Amino acid sequence: MSLQTRNPATGDVLDTYPEQTPAEVHGVLDQAVAAQRRWQDLGFAERARGMRAVAEALEARADTFARLMALEMGKPLAQGASEARKSASACRYYAEHAEAFLADQPVAIDSGSAAISHAPLGVILGVMPWNFPLWQVLRFAAPTLMAGNTVLIKHAPNVTGTALALAQLFDDVGLGGGVYSALVIDLAPTATVIADPRVAAVSLTGSVRAGRAVAAQAGQVLKKCVLELGGSDAYVVLDDADIAHAATTCVHFRLTNAGQSCIAAKRWIVTRAARPAFEAAVRAQLAAQVVGDPFDSTTTVGPMAREDLRAQLHDQVQASMAAGARCVLGGVLPAGNGTYYPVTLLTDPPPGCPAYADELFGPVATLIEVPDAEAALQVANDTVYGLGGAVFSADVKAAEAFARQMHCGAVGINRAVASDPRLPFGGVRDSGYGRELSRHGLMEFVNVRAILRA
Repeated sequence: MSLQTRNPATGDVLDTYPEQTPAEVHGVLDQAVAAQRRWQDLGFAERARGMRAVAEALEARADTFARLMALEMGKPLAQGASEARKSASACRYYAEHAEAFLADQPVAIDSGSAAISHAPLGVILGVMPWNFPLWQVLRFAAPTLMAGNTVLIKHAPNVTGTALALAQLFDDVGLGGGVYSALVIDLAPTATVIADPRVAAVSLTGSVRAGRAVAAQAGQVLKKCVLELGGSDAYVVLDDADIAHAATTCVHFRLTNAGQSCIAAKRWIVTRAARPAFEAAVRAQLAAQVVGDPFDSTTTVGPMAREDLRAQLHDQVQASMAAGARCVLGGVLPAGNGTYYPVTLLTDPPPGCPAYADELFGPVATLIEVPDAEAALQVANDTVYGLGGAVFSADVKAAEAFARQMHCGAVGINRAVASDPRLPFGGVRDSGYGRELSRHGLMEFVNVRAILRA
């Protein structure tokens, strides 16, 4: 069996990679177990030195990684280079803060003394997606490694070249040999790895369907998992919002990575009074986007990552239109090679149709008009997801009160939500559970242990 990568801009095959055999996977697991014992004994200072070396290498190879991502999943070059630098920031953050975050915490008890300690769990499996093939990995791997665990990464098949280049980077800075390992396997062998007793826990970033599968597999063997899944983030524009700012923010954070982001600004919920100006502003900005070759510096929206993803998105657009949504921009499959999809705006989708209820993973925005702020909150929370959201209003105090009633893991007030090493990241409902990043992410894969002394 083998895995194949394709250039989404042309449809051409890039490379073919043989899957690791069960015997090879067994060897990788053994190596990760042996390396974990050595790695945890190094202590924080040595582990931090390694993480800083990874950060420096990521920055030095940012252009190389940007080219790989452009080839394998269509990310424009500038966005890919930015992703590499952001990933480096996560490595540096945990290199600086992990020791303090995981320091023993004394606790006063009735007799004797006690403390809470934090020990690594062992080998942690990361099942990672294609849309941010560096950032998604490093935001999991950096804290997990700094805690003294070793990591195995099962990457999405369509970014296998990027996955192997990242594994080579770790090896080049001295963190190979089982500290960081890439698994070149497909879905069925992944379930076997999850069940293997040498794996202590698993983290997945991906679809709701993948999250349910991994959660069930981990549950069968009583292993912890962290799930960061889909989202249909509501960006709410109230009567008194700064329309120009809201429109620019909504468009930018809907179209980053060709809209293929779990935390994109997917549903624009706009009050009746704000709608005319907001819709005019976003239509102008959407129409000005340049869909094209990710290697062209003028491109703002590259191709979608795979043909099946484009087909699914188009089906959702067509189903929404059939249900009554209006397509005021885009919505037509282009002719020619590549998995390009036009920047699209759907307005007034009825409840229950895909543009209202589902996650649209691509360059399609949805505008939903509501009469007032109370109705806006009801629509914002009328979703199975709960990852991020935002609200725009000149009354910051009222906006914060509104934000605190939104059912999601992160919310922006007059700004977009973005993942940041200093802040916890994750969702509720079908957006998953557990947290990445900040101290909370570091604590997901440690044994929080009580130590009592006479």
